[in-house]
Amino acid sequence: MGKVFGWPEFDADGEKILTTYENDYSEMMMDIRVYRMKPEEKREFLRTGEETAVLLLEGTVTFQWEGQEKTVSRKNVFTEGPWCVHTCTGQKIDVTALTDVEILVQCTKNDRNFPGKLYTPEDAPWAYSCAGKFGNTANRRVNTIFDHDIAPDSNMVLGEVLNDRGNWSGYLPHRHPQPETYYFKFDRPEGFGASFVGDEVFKSTDGSFSAIPGGCLHPQAAAPGFQMYTCWMIRHLDGNPWLQTDRCEDERYTWLHDAKW
Repeated sequence: MGKVFGWPEFDADGEKILTTYENDYSEMMMDIRVYRMKPEEKREFLRTGEETAVLLLEGTVTFQWEGQEKTVSRKNVFTEGPWCVHTCTGQKIDVTALTDVEILVQCTKNDRNFPGKLYTPEDAPWAYSCAGKFGNTANRRVNTIFDHDIAPDSNMVLGEVLNDRGNWSGYLPHRHPQPETYYFKFDRPEGFGASFVGDEVFKSTDGSFSAIPGGCLHPQAAAPGFQMYTCWMIRHLDGNPWLQTDRCEDERYTWLHDAKW
């Protein structure tokens, strides 16, 4: 098994590499990178044999794809919902920054053709999960930008989680056979949390990521006082796509569903 956690930095060109098909996190079967852009800076994303999703994390950009153009803004991941362009192999996405910008780019191998789509905050509304359960310590908001039901020709899943301060996510401890990558941001630079991958635990900090091999339990926790954002990205397996109903909770903890606090 390769590495399962990382604290990468942005290079001089504003690129931060999380997972690739060849690096220590190749088990994720995805190429995931984060970019910082300055006003008027442009980036082009074009992959052959791969699908691409470009998610706006912060700032104002103009997206251009498949003859379409849209200028969108997101103050930050903690206060506003996602904008994301998703295209198939051979389709170019142009991103022009109008302010200081941060974007996340998720790619995986896929030869299928499908029409590109701009997902809006209305397409991926936040919904509370576990409110009132587990002693009110697992409150978090979740959105799904696209999954197998929404984008059946995709080999990826993309969504976001916002932990309430001091609360858990991915709880109860659960597993699934498909690999998953988490990218973390905190509402304050000194914010931190705990990321569990199987029997290992890591300090999650702003800009860190977790690379979770299939079959590993992976609950998360945010420290009191800090709101934690997680971009969650799953790679479907051939003939075994991840479905919302596939969440397999560790049977040692399922008694908590009926516990009285």
